[in-house]
Amino acid sequence: MPRQLYLASQSPRRLELLRQVGLRPTVLPLRHAPPRAEVDEAPLAGERAWDYVSRLARMKAATGRAAVQARRLLDWPILAADTTVTLDGDILGKPRDAAEAAAMLRRYAGRSHTVLTAVAVAHGDALLEAVSESTVTFGALSEPDITAYVASGEPFDKAGGYGIQGRAAAFVAHLSGSYSGVMGLPLHETVELLKRVGFNPF
Repeated sequence: MPRQLYLASQSPRRLELLRQVGLRPTVLPLRHAPPRAEVDEAPLAGERAWDYVSRLARMKAATGRAAVQARRLLDWPILAADTTVTLDGDILGKPRDAAEAAAMLRRYAGRSHTVLTAVAVAHGDALLEAVSESTVTFGALSEPDITAYVASGEPFDKAGGYGIQGRAAAFVAHLSGSYSGVMGLPLHETVELLKRVGFNPF
């Protein structure tokens, strides 16, 4: 069976993770190819972080399926994901600027926060979804640590304002959960969902 599937995400980290387990993902652009599709990523009023990532992953997979059908592309599984960080009940997305990135890092310092990544697979009539929950504990961070990390530019395209696979790995004192989930795609859950729609990656 071919190991080809669509990835409804522009994330280079998700591409890398899928290739790591021998898959051949093709990026499915939603916003930059006709018919263009927009997914509103704003949390709903009072929405819990778990519900938020779950809803967005399902929406992205469903939007991807509609794009495949409209563009008359090959019928491969469509994979979508969404990641968020939550701390003290707040949903922490991608920082808008350096000040917000630094503020996030100050909140993490010496504490634990939760990283939630939802993954959804659409294939045929099926639309399946799972959520990975991980707890990440940062050590103490000095202001020079925070300033240097923000200046590296690494926080700005990442939910929660850091990348565990990058320089921020030095900040992590403990991780409980899925390393790949914190990166943006929990591989165990992803492979299990693909198997459930009849797509065995191995």
